[in-house]
Amino acid sequence: MNNKFQALKDDDSGDHEQNEENGTQKNGEKEKNEKEKNQGGTKRKVEQFWRFYSHMVRPGDLTGHSDFHLFKEGIKPMWEDDANKNGGKWIIRLRKGLASRCWENLILALLGEQFMVGEEICGAVVSVRFQEDIISIWNKTASDQATTARIRDTLRRVLNLPPNTIMEYKTHTDSIKDNSSFRNTKLAL
Repeated sequence: MNNKFQALKDDDSGDHEQNEENGTQKNGEKEKNEKEKNQGGTKRKVEQFWRFYSHMVRPGDLTGHSDFHLFKEGIKPMWEDDANKNGGKWIIRLRKGLASRCWENLILALLGEQFMVGEEICGAVVSVRFQEDIISIWNKTASDQATTARIRDTLRRVLNLPPNTIMEYKTHTDSIKDNSSFRNTKLAL
């Protein structure tokens, strides 16, 4: 349960006091209390996030070219970041009007740890464009096909995507190659 998304960095829940009786508790009681604390911690994280999120502009309300990034603490939303460089991303292109609902469902699934892939997920991005919106979820290990398939299947479920929805997986090394080819093409013109 190490879900450290950047937006949750500040903890103002007031739950900072140490239990002085911990030293006298039996091991079983300590484990039970730790488990309950972790479960409550996830709930607090979602509540904290919701306090911030409820004041933010939704992706569907933005015009023009905009991106929202939600990444775990210490991971930059860049292909070259150490956590991302061997990974990739699932990409879903959405018709206009769906981004806000899908983004909200995705980030709540991330915070609620519904993907069940441990520390594999790095973050998510919603990109608002003129004719469509794009949601992507980034993971650490592109070569782990079982994990990428689990992320795809969970993504389909939490976004309630129709069976015919096209989902593309792209490794970050391919994205870097495509981007450098594009730059070279532009320079050649």
